[in-house]
Amino acid sequence: MIKQKFTLLAILAICIVQVGFGQQKRALTHADYDGWESLSSARITADGKWVGYSISPQEGDGRLELMPYKSPTTKTVIPRGSGFLFSPANTFAIGKIVPQEDSVKLLKLKKTKKDEMPKDSLFIFDFASGKLEKLAEVKSFSIPEKEGDWYAIHFEKEKPAKKDEADSTAKAEKPKKTDGSKLLVKSYGSGKSYEIDRVKSFGFSDNGKFLQYELATEDTLNNAGLYLMELSSGEKVTLSEGMTSYTRVKFSPESSYVTFMATADSAKAEKPYHQLFLADTKAKSVQEIVNASTSGILENSRVSPDASLAFSEDESRLFFGVADEYKEYDYESDTTILDEDRVSLDIWGWQDDEIQPMQLRRKSQEEKRSYLAIYEIKGGKVIQLEDREINNVSLPSKIKYDFALASTDKPYRRNYSWDIQIGRDLYLVDFASGDKSLVAKNATGYPSISPEGNYLSWYESADSTWMAYDIAAKKMINLSAGIPTSMYDELHDSPSRPGSYGSAGWLADDAAILIYDRFDIWKVDPRNPGNAVNITKGEGRAKNIVFRRQTIDRDEESIDPSETLILSAFNEVSKDSGFFTGDFEGKNAPKQVLFTAHDYNGLTKAEDSDEVLVRRSTYQDNPDLYLTDLSMKNLTKVSNLNPQQSNVNWGSVELVNYLANDGTPLQGLLYKPENFDPNKKYPMMVYFYERSSDGMHRYRSPAPSASTINIPYFVSNDYLVLVPDIKYDLGLPGPSAYNCIIPAVQEVMAMGFVDADNMAIQGQSWGGYQVAYLITQTNMFKAAGAGAPVVNMTSAYGGIRWGTGMSRMFQYEQTQSRIGGTLWDKPLYYIENSPLFFMDRVKTPVLIMHNDEDGAVPWYQGIEMFMALKRLNSPAWLLQYNGEDHNLRQRKNRKDLSIRLSQFFDHYLKGAPAPLWMTEGLPAVEKGRTLKYGLEEN
Repeated sequence: MIKQKFTLLAILAICIVQVGFGQQKRALTHADYDGWESLSSARITADGKWVGYSISPQEGDGRLELMPYKSPTTKTVIPRGSGFLFSPANTFAIGKIVPQEDSVKLLKLKKTKKDEMPKDSLFIFDFASGKLEKLAEVKSFSIPEKEGDWYAIHFEKEKPAKKDEADSTAKAEKPKKTDGSKLLVKSYGSGKSYEIDRVKSFGFSDNGKFLQYELATEDTLNNAGLYLMELSSGEKVTLSEGMTSYTRVKFSPESSYVTFMATADSAKAEKPYHQLFLADTKAKSVQEIVNASTSGILENSRVSPDASLAFSEDESRLFFGVADEYKEYDYESDTTILDEDRVSLDIWGWQDDEIQPMQLRRKSQEEKRSYLAIYEIKGGKVIQLEDREINNVSLPSKIKYDFALASTDKPYRRNYSWDIQIGRDLYLVDFASGDKSLVAKNATGYPSISPEGNYLSWYESADSTWMAYDIAAKKMINLSAGIPTSMYDELHDSPSRPGSYGSAGWLADDAAILIYDRFDIWKVDPRNPGNAVNITKGEGRAKNIVFRRQTIDRDEESIDPSETLILSAFNEVSKDSGFFTGDFEGKNAPKQVLFTAHDYNGLTKAEDSDEVLVRRSTYQDNPDLYLTDLSMKNLTKVSNLNPQQSNVNWGSVELVNYLANDGTPLQGLLYKPENFDPNKKYPMMVYFYERSSDGMHRYRSPAPSASTINIPYFVSNDYLVLVPDIKYDLGLPGPSAYNCIIPAVQEVMAMGFVDADNMAIQGQSWGGYQVAYLITQTNMFKAAGAGAPVVNMTSAYGGIRWGTGMSRMFQYEQTQSRIGGTLWDKPLYYIENSPLFFMDRVKTPVLIMHNDEDGAVPWYQGIEMFMALKRLNSPAWLLQYNGEDHNLRQRKNRKDLSIRLSQFFDHYLKGAPAPLWMTEGLPAVEKGRTLKYGLEEN
């Protein structure tokens, strides 16, 4: 036996090029992942004249591309540009330029100190002149959110001069110690600018009239402070000086006020006391408005620095939070006890609302819990809104009403360990008095307030109806009473209550609400719900097209019926998608604007014009950015992602229609190599996870795997990949998978181009469970890959999802595992659906991945599967990535898994030599010293 070993670099560099009559396209390799690009942060200026987006490879340096909307070929490319913004005045773009990734890696290898690593730079691009300005050593930058052309640049601290740079004849001045650094504030239009030294933090008002900034301490001086600058004049106002910390600085909507928290306590204090301050920007006055002794706040509480601050839209109210007074326990504060002598334990009490793991996961959140209160700016009165019983008051992003919605699930919380659909009691809380009035008990929906504040609305899953509550009349309204179609998810197939399809929102003046069924949109007047109008005229259900309203105004509060109704559209059968226009009155059927065999997403309209951005893709076509307008008559492609794909054997995808064993019509996706030959026999991979066929036109990038096979990689390397849909019967998750997956495989086998002796299955999590089940029921697959599989439902049932601290009971009784009852109610269902009890039937070699910090599926499930197969002398390998979660997070591990997946399946389905990690294993003494990728050949 001759062993031929390869390094990781050699494996990644393999590139097969076939030569026939001319040069054919090559197959994807693992080396292709790093350079594969994606597009993000697509933006258009408010006036629609300029467009920008970022393009980033998976590893390496990205770039920013800027262009005029009317001349998109005139691009300005900024290498390594990122995090950019357009000015509200449509005059410039500003963003960072990050250091070269290769340089950073090299310096890290040299163990370079953090303060000596290269820092970000900043660019400013002028739209009018096309001039690009760059500034070095930038920590952060900011612009006003809504108005103005100001920008602020916070520079890194200046490095002290080196000894050889200092004047040898004079003693170099010792630099002063401070966390602050220089801030440059500049108006792009007028050229006004201000420089401020020793700045620690800063921020603009939304309307661009003011800047607030905090000065850091210098040396041991107590000279920190918070200041306000009026930008037009440069006038500065001292808001506070001499405090040790300033946080939560917030301007009111029109910048009439600025509020902040401050403390004079040491940074080492366990629970420093904070005071809440309010400054009047016109009167230039500042006052302390709330502290621990202020009348009206919750008993035994203090101002919470962890709670956000918010103003009402009319600037009459300031919302803040208070927290429980810090309680010190004798045992905790006893300084005579050594740390090693302190008891550390968790006590699980049957009477606790939440089990200990969940309490521990939420410990930090609970330690920062705050209770919402109001400060009335004119009267100076404090009203406490939340208390220790009802502590969930929901504030909208724009606070326009004199009340808010409050809720509590406390009466039902204990059941949450096994019932994730517990109810909540709903209240309206009055801002003027803090009084709470009950709306409903044990409601199962999540209400919202209508734009004009006349109604609450929500989907009540307990009886699958849409409800409204008339606030003035204190009356419940069944909004779906006049709708003849189902409001619940028609494809729902788990033991839980089905959800809804959602709502498009309310029309202006609360005249009606738009509610979705599976396909169509219904307009319901809450004053006359029996006369609901199908504004899409039933066209969706008749033609299997899902219509949904597109929101193109990001700041809209209600729907203006005088504007064009733009609908996204998706055909559930053909998978075509696009856009239609509709009629709010429901008099005319939706009119097709653009409807093709593509996936469309990211529709973005310029705020003040009709210019539009949209992304379009298929499996073959990258999700590039296109320019158009609301008519969508012409689409202009402006980005060009991954031109290297044209040199790669890519592939195609097609729909496969088949019948499950119970006769249910289902669909699947079949991916074929680009050079597909119907007269050839291909090995086939089968991957599954519930229903995936709607993603037919989704572009899939070659990328290292977090848990599942990378479809483009396997297709490019001459595999067929089948992705079938699965419909589940309650209590029978394993048999349901078999009854749907096997007929799909047989349907494709009957087409004549599948190598039936060389097929494999692979899945992760729920898919991993189904893989484990299938190989106990059939030997038709030559190899299998199971990631994080549950194989023993009886042991998993009583376990914990460590990522959330939740009991796993709910998953089997209500959701994905679909047993529909407790272990003691349905013991046979748990056993019969558990692959572990039938491992003696397995004849299929299995590659298992299960990681030791999996927060979703207990790690011991993978061990149970592996140990059973090892005991049965059945070929199995368990990959356990140390410190990794349910899906791999670290790219180095993803690359490693991708190589091992391809080597495993290539060996069994293509007859490739087995890698040494499969034949020899990786002994613990060799861990970290070799990867055993090398191939073993006879």
